[in-house]
Amino acid sequence: MFRNYFLIAYRNLVNNKLYGVLNIAGLALGLTCGILIFAIVKFNLSFDDFHHDKDRIYRLVTEQHRDDISRVYSVPPALAKSFRTDYDLADYCSRIATFNDVLVNVTEGDAKKKFVESNGIAFVEEGFFKIFNFPMLMGNPGTALSQPNTVIITQRLARKYFGSADPLGKIINLDNSIDCKVTGVLKDLPKNSDFNCDIYFSYATLDKYNEWFNQDDAWGGISSALQAYMLLKPGVDTKRVEDLLTAYARKYRKDSHNQHYYKLQPLSTVHSDTRYGGTMDMKNIWIISFVALFLVIAACVNFINLATAQAVSRSKEVGIRKALGSFRSQLFWQFIMETALITFIAIFLSILVAYAVLPSVNRWLDIDIPYAALNYWQLWVFIPVMGILITFIAGSYPALILSGFNPVRALKGRLFAQAGSFSLRRLLIIVQYSISIVLIIGMIIVTRQMNYSRNGDLGFHKDAIVIVPMGAGAQNDRVTTFKQQLSQMPGVKSYSLCYTAPASQTAWNTSIRFDKKAEEEPFSVDFKAGDEQYLKTFGLELLAGRNLFASDTVREVLVNEQVVKKLQLSSPADAIGHLLNVADFEYPATIVGVLKDFHDRSFHSEIQPLVLTTYSGNYRRVAIKLEAKSMVPTMAAIEEAWIKLYPEQMYKYDFLDAQIAQFYESEQMMLNLVRIFTIIAIFIGCLGLYGLVAFMVSQKRKEIGIRKVLGSSIPQVIWIFGKEFSRLILIAFLVAAPIAWYMMSNWLAGFEYHVDINAATYFYSIFFIVVIASITVGYHTLRAAWMNPAKILRE
Repeated sequence: MFRNYFLIAYRNLVNNKLYGVLNIAGLALGLTCGILIFAIVKFNLSFDDFHHDKDRIYRLVTEQHRDDISRVYSVPPALAKSFRTDYDLADYCSRIATFNDVLVNVTEGDAKKKFVESNGIAFVEEGFFKIFNFPMLMGNPGTALSQPNTVIITQRLARKYFGSADPLGKIINLDNSIDCKVTGVLKDLPKNSDFNCDIYFSYATLDKYNEWFNQDDAWGGISSALQAYMLLKPGVDTKRVEDLLTAYARKYRKDSHNQHYYKLQPLSTVHSDTRYGGTMDMKNIWIISFVALFLVIAACVNFINLATAQAVSRSKEVGIRKALGSFRSQLFWQFIMETALITFIAIFLSILVAYAVLPSVNRWLDIDIPYAALNYWQLWVFIPVMGILITFIAGSYPALILSGFNPVRALKGRLFAQAGSFSLRRLLIIVQYSISIVLIIGMIIVTRQMNYSRNGDLGFHKDAIVIVPMGAGAQNDRVTTFKQQLSQMPGVKSYSLCYTAPASQTAWNTSIRFDKKAEEEPFSVDFKAGDEQYLKTFGLELLAGRNLFASDTVREVLVNEQVVKKLQLSSPADAIGHLLNVADFEYPATIVGVLKDFHDRSFHSEIQPLVLTTYSGNYRRVAIKLEAKSMVPTMAAIEEAWIKLYPEQMYKYDFLDAQIAQFYESEQMMLNLVRIFTIIAIFIGCLGLYGLVAFMVSQKRKEIGIRKVLGSSIPQVIWIFGKEFSRLILIAFLVAAPIAWYMMSNWLAGFEYHVDINAATYFYSIFFIVVIASITVGYHTLRAAWMNPAKILRE
């Protein structure tokens, strides 16, 4: 029986090629998008879930309660060491300090190779590789980093540095000053891990690179370079651990008005919790998931629309089969088999297309989803389940309509009232275009927010500024010569030695004491270090006072407006001359100026209180403001001067605007994805509309002929169809607008500074969808309007 059903389904598909192509194309497109989005979402939700004891792994994070609550993914350097010394509640507790733009040297014979790893370097304690189950190919994970001057590298780096030679025992030089022996080789880290460094030095080595991170009394400041993780013992109550951790704040930060709470963040939320620096916001994941759902629904609606439209053309077939004794159940399963065949072909094509286009999707979205993401077992459960659901959900209604035809009426062709089911088809078109309008509104709002974030006034200059990492080169005598050469280059407008640019993902958060107060202020500040040229180079504006004088120490400071507000001073001028004691420095400094607020982080965060001072010991970069018209020759001159002065260093640079764009990588990926899949959703909708209009024209041929004989003009004939779809699009807009407003308002709530959802957004969305629908409907309606009425009426 089912063999006959299959043969009939195959013949009908061959005999109705346009119908088959439209349905298969729509379903295949929707399912391809669903598969790709499923892989993207599952990949982002799978970060670091491969560790054996993942449910017992936590990151130590900080909550600072003052006027509001601020959260950072770091803790004071002394906390993790103190906790594991004082309590036996964790199997392992390990710190990891990461740094970017650090020079690594490898000597092979007489050749010295220089590298600056794009993913930075890390210093970890020996328990790190017991907490995290990264497979080690060579060496002992328990002892490989137990001594200073030891390092573990990945398999990729071993090949890069040493070729086919045995890497164990080889020497890697760090920052032209520290020789470290390779004691282990890790298997290349999986892409779905937030730990992407390829080189891990022992934490004890950090004493020679930046000793503050390993000081037992380092409780005053928090650096974004440091993280701490612990593997709790089975059955340990996390609330108890958090209470014990927060007790350290009361003990070592007792003079602070800030209420510090050290919390445990589950490993499963590290990648997605943007409050603590997560790179993929769960809101974005939900939006992407809804896009996938919308596309699959649009594909199913498209199928139902076309199938019910085809019902009348198959009415006589159904009438004959019923007259010859076919039962309704037999006809039902026959049409379900037709749906199953179309669905199977669409699924097969969608899998092939998903594998074929994944590299292109990675390029379009600027992501790196591996082919392995298409092999998750959940995906291979999802695909057949989706196929079954589509077969029965999308196929049941058309099957019930067709199998329920009255045979007498079917053979007489009187099925318009019974099978036309125009109210259902109107509803389906409304659903399709509601989905398209929601996606269009979302795309417009995300685009506007991204443009605002990238092109809005940041409070400083970001164009034509290049950042050159200097490392230890910023502290040696040659830096004076380098500055003199920069000042003589006609294409260089200004330059500044600094720790970071005004806006950076690297933060140094600390506390302050104002004037001669014994207690700390009830807020923390972001600390930035830059020389006397910092303001000129970045175009920062002074509201009161003067700029910093050249100095190698912290004697003077500038503060921003937020500090003035937090100190409850009446004006910026009132801050001038007061002393400010920064927690990490022994002596107070004098406030000599107040800066106009600038965005030191992304638009997700409020502008923070900030202190800027000269502190040459912390300079790691040189920022160079270039003449836009002569950037290429100037960049070449800078590189030439650098190589001559710093032959032991590796020349590398980034443009500041490109660094700031990295703040919004997750949002940019989502925008690219929404753009692509909005176009696909509209295309799927157009496929269904195209087929439906063709059906409507075929059903109204005689009506059109009679109207033309009675004097109807071409515009009047076109309006017969136009008014129908205009009404449906208007209803779709009224349905979509509040849904889009709700979804995008929640998304925008993740930005402290964002655009408004204005009337223009809705106008552009409905204008765009009307234009697309008009083009789709226009072909058939124009053909119908130009038909010869005499020929029509003779048919």
